[in-house]
Amino acid sequence: MQLSRLSIKLSSAFALGSLVLAACATPPATPAPTQPPAAPPAQGGTTQQTGEWSLAKAAEPYRGTSIKCVFLDRPGYRAAIQLLPEFESITGIDVQWETMPYENSREKQVLDFTGQTGNYDCILIDVVWIGEFASSGWVVPLEKFYKDPALADPKLNLEGFFPILLESFGTWNGVIYGLPFDNYSGVLFYNRCMLEEAGFKEPPKTWQELKDVYGPALTKDGKYAFALQSRRGETQSADSFMRMIWPFGGSLLDENFEPNLSSEKSLAGLRFRQELMKYMPPDIVEWDHDETVQALAQGKVAMITEWSAFNAYFTDPTTSKITDCIGYAVEPAGPAGPKPALGGFSLGVSAFSSPEKQAATWLFIQWITSEEKAKDYIRAGGVSGRMSAYEDEELRKQYPYFEPLVVSWKEYGNPIFRPRFPEWPAISELIAQTGTEMMLGRISVEEGAKLLDQQIREILDKAGYYSGKKPKLQ
Repeated sequence: MQLSRLSIKLSSAFALGSLVLAACATPPATPAPTQPPAAPPAQGGTTQQTGEWSLAKAAEPYRGTSIKCVFLDRPGYRAAIQLLPEFESITGIDVQWETMPYENSREKQVLDFTGQTGNYDCILIDVVWIGEFASSGWVVPLEKFYKDPALADPKLNLEGFFPILLESFGTWNGVIYGLPFDNYSGVLFYNRCMLEEAGFKEPPKTWQELKDVYGPALTKDGKYAFALQSRRGETQSADSFMRMIWPFGGSLLDENFEPNLSSEKSLAGLRFRQELMKYMPPDIVEWDHDETVQALAQGKVAMITEWSAFNAYFTDPTTSKITDCIGYAVEPAGPAGPKPALGGFSLGVSAFSSPEKQAATWLFIQWITSEEKAKDYIRAGGVSGRMSAYEDEELRKQYPYFEPLVVSWKEYGNPIFRPRFPEWPAISELIAQTGTEMMLGRISVEEGAKLLDQQIREILDKAGYYSGKKPKLQ
């Protein structure tokens, strides 16, 4: 999942290794995955505990250890940085980070894994990378740490995460490899003032209503009703293309794991996108998250469907002109109901780090994603994956986006919004190319869908999903 460059246990019961409705593609060529050498148990794993567990006591063997994290230039990571001094003071562990663009973050980590250079200890795992990172042996199953009484906080409470987040972002084939950290759902952000001026008391509840009723009324005087970030790349494939398929009853694969983009329901969503473009800025195919978020914040478009993590940008008067007008709703429903986008990241432990660094990294991940720190993380600008934080009345009043966010995760969350297996990056690249050509009118929706179905099936076949060499997991 791509956001912008904008500056702004669970035990095996949560097996996501069910039969999937999402497809696979062979990823861009990378060196053959190298399995890490077997690491001895983390220090402290056999230590007898005396007295009550505390973070300071658990960290004693690792004082002076330095670990490095992969961060993005987004609100959730800046929030973590604000909280870091507290963790470092308690533990004596030095947490460093490298901030990089999303577009480079997977590649840099994969190069670190395959080269076994050990540059990064705290690994950033996008929801669509979990299958690749886990099946390649690049990240450590976290039970190594949460089953170690010297390292596991008794208040860890894995069940306290929203189930869909821990399942989707951190679990592969029934094994937990990451804890949800930077958590997103698609939300309909809208300019309440623009809608009221046009005679609307509430945002549209359906995509059809958005197009047929709100579109003509709000597209005038150089302003537009809607903007759908659609720049070629993961933005096109995830935020634009896939967002339109699901609400209309379509899917990437059918129940037999066959490509499904040429089905009538998938085509209906893609045709709808073409029709909706008349109420979007004319250069929408060039728009990434930066342009889309700024357009709403500056009053140039009335509505966008964007990741929840961008809320901090709309409520900050230094970056937004609509701080008094921002509104939130669940993404519009299609014939198949609301199917909001799902995205986000977990934090994992590198299999190539030393045992000491692995233990220190776990202590940091456990702490930054804990229920105890969830409210502080939210106040600093992050989006927590902990259910308890969203029950706080004071926070609910302060952050009205909580309601559509929680409803989306609890009621409408789609764990197969995008496939999470290792082949997704190549599929994403194909969709990004053909999806862009569709929007530009260089290829028809029907021709594009047929082409993609053919290409995706070839990749699935080559990868061994039809021969039984690979399990049909999402």
